Amino acid sequence: MSAIISTGAYIPYYRLKREEIVRAWGGAQKGEKAVANFDEDAITMAVEAGRDALHGIDRQTIDGLYFATTTAPYKEKQGAAVIASALNLKKGAFTVDFTDSLRAGTNALRAAMDAVKAGSATNVLVAAADCRLGAPGSEFEQVFGDGAAALVIGKEGSIDLMSGYTHTSEIIDQWRLDSQNFTKKWEDRFVVTQGYLANVSEAVGIFLKQQNTSLKDFNKVALYAPDARGHQEACRMLKLDSKTQVQAPMFDTIGNTGAAFALLILVAAVEEANTDDKLLLVSYGDGCDIFTFHVKEKPAMDKERRGVQGYLKTKNYLPNYEKYIRFRELMKVESGRRRPPYVSSAVVIHRDRRMIYSLNGSECTNCGRPFFPPQRICLYCQAKDQFREISLTERKGKLFTFSKDELAQSLDPPVIVSIVDLEGNLRFYGQMTDRDPDKIELDMPLDLTFRKIGEAEGYYNYFWKCRPVR
Repeated sequence: MSAIISTGAYIPYYRLKREEIVRAWGGAQKGEKAVANFDEDAITMAVEAGRDALHGIDRQTIDGLYFATTTAPYKEKQGAAVIASALNLKKGAFTVDFTDSLRAGTNALRAAMDAVKAGSATNVLVAAADCRLGAPGSEFEQVFGDGAAALVIGKEGSIDLMSGYTHTSEIIDQWRLDSQNFTKKWEDRFVVTQGYLANVSEAVGIFLKQQNTSLKDFNKVALYAPDARGHQEACRMLKLDSKTQVQAPMFDTIGNTGAAFALLILVAAVEEANTDDKLLLVSYGDGCDIFTFHVKEKPAMDKERRGVQGYLKTKNYLPNYEKYIRFRELMKVESGRRRPPYVSSAVVIHRDRRMIYSLNGSECTNCGRPFFPPQRICLYCQAKDQFREISLTERKGKLFTFSKDELAQSLDPPVIVSIVDLEGNLRFYGQMTDRDPDKIELDMPLDLTFRKIGEAEGYYNYFWKCRPVR
């Protein structure tokens, strides 16, 4: 048996009203979409969702991390390894990337549940994230949103996996070549009728017959769909009660988050579930993955866990479509005269990887003084190499002082350089993100977030930034 122990989510701070896209290109879409900040990507969002799911769980008990995305920052480098380092998981954790399909998220979920059931892992973290681009002016630009979801899978949990089914179907409906930045699709009617609806209808029908059950037996159905219209057509085709039985797909508040979308809807369904509910998850992408779950008891939410509902409550709107164009680097713009001092040595990153990725400081075991960056020699008692590593990632803080650098190169000027007083008598020096430059005050509460610092020498530099508490 395998079960869901915990769930987590991440929705970026920024939203773009679709009326801004309509202003630029025309159309009739309503609502808004979640937009990753310029310093976010699939890896950083997966880290945030993983942190959300791991609140209250000993990270040393995680045996594996399965990362799912269609927008991996690297073509040849494992994203899961970066995420595991940022989450400070043990070195023995098995890491793997699932990619190249919208079904990658549920593929990873299936693999994690099989690993736990087979006994090759005790607890596995599944993290899915996507940051897809639709061509400017296209339907995809309006439909796509950015976000991430995470689930901790183990042998014993509050939500049991009851059954599963996989249906594979080859169809060229939606794709992106290695050399392309924007997702493409074939003619809409063909894509929906011969691709999405045909596959979902066939897969669900086979699954229900195998399990000798019906859709009426499920309290909530988490149904993936490419867009709101496709979702409505699928609900009618399956004869689902869209008001009471179907989990809201959040098209008007987040958008379609790609490989993370099916899991994000499932996480939302889990957050609203009641004891003894039965949940059905249906994903799509080159076929379908179907899962059924039994909610044995209402999942306990750690007080620090935000989940889908928590992240939906905190947001800020991009002022205009042009800001979105700037964030996604869809055109060349002036971004400051002075280049920031990015770390650009693979040797330095490797040497300090515990500090850079895991944000680990040190604590003197002789006198108990903490340090960040970590120190070999205590500045107070002069003890040498008598220290233990301490993690800073979950510590809250207050802004001690800051400066605004209008000339530093950034896609979101000015750069806010901050000194933060963290819990435990520590200070953190770094940039502030997800902020309004005109609403920064001394002593404002802050926490830490894993972000992309920049690109140098042909690879990405990641580190931690501070941000106002959401």
